Amino acid sequence: MNYIEQAYKGNNNFWRYFISFIAIILGWQLIGIIPLSITAVMYSKDMAEFRNAAMDNFINLGINSNLFLALMLFMFVAGLATLFFVIKGIHNRSITSLITSRKKVDWKRFFFAFSLWFGITVMMLVIGYFSAPDNFTWNFKAIPFLLLVLISFLLMPLQTSFEELLFRGYLMQGFGILVKNKWIPLILTSVIFGLLHGANPEVDKLGPLIMVYYIGTGFFLGILTLMDEGTELSLGFHAANNIAAAIFITQTWTVFQTEALLIDNSEPSIGYETFLPVFVLYPLLLVVFSKKYGWNNWKNKIFGKINKPKTETDYFFEEDNMLEL
Repeated sequence: MNYIEQAYKGNNNFWRYFISFIAIILGWQLIGIIPLSITAVMYSKDMAEFRNAAMDNFINLGINSNLFLALMLFMFVAGLATLFFVIKGIHNRSITSLITSRKKVDWKRFFFAFSLWFGITVMMLVIGYFSAPDNFTWNFKAIPFLLLVLISFLLMPLQTSFEELLFRGYLMQGFGILVKNKWIPLILTSVIFGLLHGANPEVDKLGPLIMVYYIGTGFFLGILTLMDEGTELSLGFHAANNIAAAIFITQTWTVFQTEALLIDNSEPSIGYETFLPVFVLYPLLLVVFSKKYGWNNWKNKIFGKINKPKTETDYFFEEDNMLEL
């Protein structure tokens, strides 16, 4: 049974997906935002300032950056908890079946992907720094930085896990058993993943061309999941990407303002670093992973059909029919 077919282990009526998806959105966007909203009220002079700040996601209220990051990440923790709840309580299947097609989660895959991409990201940042040192300001502050590292390593993997298990897990499996193939879910989840990042401040500053990066990353993570029959590699990659971005470098115009080691003072622009991952690094990573894990039959893994696994009852009737013949 391949990864998408894991969804057949539970109940898949339309009403279950409808209720579950609403519950996930409520858990993520309404319940998860309660701590941030309470904090924002405390930092606001009056309700008018609170309402105005809410339009900008409370970024400009002067909340401590580490506290703000933790509160933002808590929204995704609430979303992840809700996702796990609906998988168990509404779809009646195991959380493992959402994560992987293997009998248990392969954490070695997670840590290999994490270490590989974290190392590549650090290398790219070092090259970028020494290529144009005037664009950066050293920002090391011991206590704030250590708190940032703690928050990042504790909460950010939960944030990225929610995104991966929602898009490459729940939605990819759900679309897959609906349309009975793999390539349509790959396209849909990748495009939706990219478009949801369209609300990030980076899009306003850099323009719609940055969507090539977001949607391209969605495709890369989707291919990882389909080829490896599980989300472990995409979970590790995504966690490494966001943690490295949070602790090493920050810009005044990006979605996360952190106490990172470096502040990038350069003017927002689309450069080679936008397209390098999508068109060079991601393909190379796919080659590395394919060699390490022995991937083959790419055509079927990405474009193949989804078949509902036969149950014991199906086998019984087949045998009964054969006896009648």
